[in-house]
Amino acid sequence: MFQGKLISHVPFIGFDDIDADLTWMEISEALRRGHQMAPAIHEDVYLEHSGKGFFNRCAFIPGLGLATKSVTVFPQNRIASPPLATTQGIVSLFEDTTGQVLATFDGELITKWKTTGDSILAARLLARPDARKLVIAGAGAVGGYALEAYCEVFPKISDIVIWNRSFETAQQLAANNAHRPQTVTATSSLRDAVASADIISCATSSPEPVLSGDWVPAGCHVDLVGAFRPDMREADDNLILKSKTFVDSRRSTFTDIGEIAIPLSEGTITESHILGDYYDLCNGYEFKRERDDITFFKNGGGGHLDLMCTHYIYKKFIDRTR
Repeated sequence: MFQGKLISHVPFIGFDDIDADLTWMEISEALRRGHQMAPAIHEDVYLEHSGKGFFNRCAFIPGLGLATKSVTVFPQNRIASPPLATTQGIVSLFEDTTGQVLATFDGELITKWKTTGDSILAARLLARPDARKLVIAGAGAVGGYALEAYCEVFPKISDIVIWNRSFETAQQLAANNAHRPQTVTATSSLRDAVASADIISCATSSPEPVLSGDWVPAGCHVDLVGAFRPDMREADDNLILKSKTFVDSRRSTFTDIGEIAIPLSEGTITESHILGDYYDLCNGYEFKRERDDITFFKNGGGGHLDLMCTHYIYKKFIDRTR
């Protein structure tokens, strides 16, 4: 009975409850601080049956708390009548000394801010601060968030080009951002778009590379978000070989993320090719960028990043409602 009363007072924090109060700079700083704490303990569990998936991530950081994110992936929902979201989820945050449930969250809220915040922290640490041309590959929700985030954090960006396998989808995202002070256009040629890019952010669902190292100019920062399985890649071997390469987490990307795991397993690179992860970059490792360096960052996600983001959003919500 006591447990039921305790849980009944736990707030559910929805997307519209807090989204408008958050900024990408704040989220990226929360991720930086989280990596300055004790290393996280985190594990993933993925269940699949008949093309339907159930993905669970959990993480624990002493002093920060525990979090679980549970997400269903039901591709057939897109042809339901009426159509339903193909991905749905929820995140739970627990206090780390008593195990008390602090709050539950809309999974879309946490995924939005964690996923793109992960990329933004890397760009702040690795990209040229005077970046002017941004190329977005992938015009889905994550591509839209990336456009918004990079514009906030890199104020000198003046030219944004969007590519998608469906040109019409790229055009729609460009039209949705026509109000911005930057020039926002769609393209049918990713190769042409990236030839003069300062930052490239890839957020596609492609299982095979869409980005070639032959196309990427000197001085560019490449942010790779989309490949989240061991059999997926967005960039080819040539790009990783010519780049200064970083990841958010060695532990997860070396084995679970094809962008890094495939070239490692094939002997194209060795682990020493990865110059650092966030536990390095946020704790004293300073990357000395040369003007012509190409930086390659793999955003692999991970439950520890969900926890860092969720804890920050919880504190922001509580402080606002006091």
